[in-house]
Amino acid sequence: MYLDHPKITATKGDTETDRIDRVNRVYGYAVGIADERGNKEFINKLGRLHDHKGTLIVVWRIEPTEQEKSYLVKAWQSLIGDESTNVEHEMESEVQPPQ
Repeated sequence: MYLDHPKITATKGDTETDRIDRVNRVYGYAVGIADERGNKEFINKLGRLHDHKGTLIVVWRIEPTEQEKSYLVKAWQSLIGDESTNVEHEMESEVQPPQ
């Protein structure tokens, strides 16, 4: 089965590669939670994950449930994440393209 994984980026990700690694670990943790709960739709809803100075910005392709949002908050709050609840959720259609 082909999965269209979300794009993973980070502010200063080119010079501070550990930020990209952290977002990758958080992504895996959140997908693991979804898988454990039998949520097969979660992985296809994600469009982009971005670490912006300690805030995880999640851009969704498809409207998530509150439970799906909580997977990412739990992962970001964990020891492999930022250990904070600084997570913002946006819909892909609401994100403005760069000027």
